[in-house]
Amino acid sequence: MNTLNVNNAEFIKSAASPGQFIQSSLPSIVFAGKSNVGKSSVLNRLLNRKNFARVGAQPGKTVHVNYFRIDGKCYFVDLPGYGYAKVSQSERDRWGRLMEDFFAAKGLITLGVMIVDARHKPTADDITMAKWFNSADCRLVVVANKLDKLKKSEIEPNLALIRETLSLPETVTLIPFSAEKGQGREQLFAEILKEL
Repeated sequence: MNTLNVNNAEFIKSAASPGQFIQSSLPSIVFAGKSNVGKSSVLNRLLNRKNFARVGAQPGKTVHVNYFRIDGKCYFVDLPGYGYAKVSQSERDRWGRLMEDFFAAKGLITLGVMIVDARHKPTADDITMAKWFNSADCRLVVVANKLDKLKKSEIEPNLALIRETLSLPETVTLIPFSAEKGQGREQLFAEILKEL
């Protein structure tokens, strides 16, 4: 059984251009999500750390591709958050180009972890991101974060709407998740271990 010591996690680098992307034989677990979806909180929960992935008071703080090496066995790759209105058009264009280059490069993604808001229908940006992951020929897991903000009766219909909106085949695991409460952590962790 593969294991991963999440306490052995180190920040490697921030890539601002394609030449800085890490090509490695180690699996790359790539995290993507809207700026205010709680991506850093999900990463922190996964690593059992308070502030490993900096949780910005202002969404949209991650403008580079950030690489963390976990236990010498894989990379967690944190993509810049998308869809946040308060950044300039030029910043958004730069982000778009960086993401296009990242997804166009071969072999950078072993497993895609796309984080959406469990409370809302996925946005057009979410749909685009799901398509990018599909085009990258990698396995995808979708994490529906902020589960703790939903009533029990809302969970199933919301998950069904997410699956339908993102056109997720049944083979794609959709994990109800709460970074706040830790719900879904074990399931996401198990999905990551499959790649090691």
